Amino acid sequence: MSELSRQLDLILRGVVEVIHQVELESKLTRSLKEHRPLRVKAGFDPTAPDLHLGHTVLIHKLKHFQDLGHQVIFLIGDFTGMIGDPTGVSETRKALTKEQVQENAKTYQRQIFKILDPEKTLIEFNSRWMGAMTADGLIQLAAHYRVARMMERDDFQKRYQEQKPISIHEFLYPLVQGYDSVALKSDVELGGTDQKFNLLVGRELQRQYGQEPQVVITMPLLEGLDGVRKMSKSLGNYVALEDAPGETFGKLMSISDDLMVRYYELLTTEDLAKVKAAHPMQAKQQLARLLVARYHGEEAARQAHEGFQQKFQDREFPSEPDVRLTLTRSDLKGDGTISLTDLVAKTGLVPSKSEARRLIIQGGLEVNGQKQTDANAVLTLVVGQSYQMKVGRRKFALVELQA
Repeated sequence: MSELSRQLDLILRGVVEVIHQVELESKLTRSLKEHRPLRVKAGFDPTAPDLHLGHTVLIHKLKHFQDLGHQVIFLIGDFTGMIGDPTGVSETRKALTKEQVQENAKTYQRQIFKILDPEKTLIEFNSRWMGAMTADGLIQLAAHYRVARMMERDDFQKRYQEQKPISIHEFLYPLVQGYDSVALKSDVELGGTDQKFNLLVGRELQRQYGQEPQVVITMPLLEGLDGVRKMSKSLGNYVALEDAPGETFGKLMSISDDLMVRYYELLTTEDLAKVKAAHPMQAKQQLARLLVARYHGEEAARQAHEGFQQKFQDREFPSEPDVRLTLTRSDLKGDGTISLTDLVAKTGLVPSKSEARRLIIQGGLEVNGQKQTDANAVLTLVVGQSYQMKVGRRKFALVELQA
């Protein structure tokens, strides 16, 4: 296998789209010939203090480029963070203060070096060039893009049609993100599929400023623990990088087998053929151990693994549970969820919904080995996935959703 093919194999792992692959191959060929590493950029707005596994999909792709000898740039959007990314929102985001952004940025720098090599990573802040930009410079930047092109963006178009307000400063967000690529002279920019519009603005602005346009690589949005919606702290389906080791291990053991393979693809460089050939339980434990070791160290991973095995042995789910409950779509809400209180009541293992609620609050419910104490929580059910419930000390139910 040629060096170009080897690099492409790793770079394209898990990728959704490359704009354009022929340009990527050309840049890589030139890089190899001239011994000049590509400048590969990914930007992150420090809008919250902690990162979760969903954020690390891009960071892992940066690591792939880093391992191939390219210069990776972790761009902290301390300036754009004060504007607020309009992507995927139906109303203007609340702007963060400079102090909030700076405090969150500190935690990002600590967390990313669990993956990236600190000696080979260039950290940049876009306030370095945007903070120094004059009003004249901002006007000149704005002159490089048309309102009609901006309104082609789905988010803006939908809000305009629904007569929801769009603030002028929101138009600045994709412009500033695009100008980041000009300032950094990036060869490649990475982003989630939801960032495609912003990434393409970078290509256009580089052309306008006389630079060779960057290659855009989009990565999928990682599904959360429910296997349906994207990982999000607000949805409660996330694994934070700074979760306790045992908590991280337990959360990862709760995911479906199909989702496990996707996590392997996007969060590791393990051989997927070997993963699929292994026993699902063993593969899942290996995944959990790999990720815990990455963020907490080998000893913490060993202890988390042993702790899970001990818990599993002590509370092994019986081959013949007390109840096998099959639900249909009509049992769920429109968004595919069911409240934990309703679910426990439907098993018939408690006399009433009020008793189910009391049981949950007192810590008497486990779903797939995870204790549940929020009586208002909901569970997203997926066809083909089983849910093991321990109700009280000695009662067990197996729940499935019928297609």
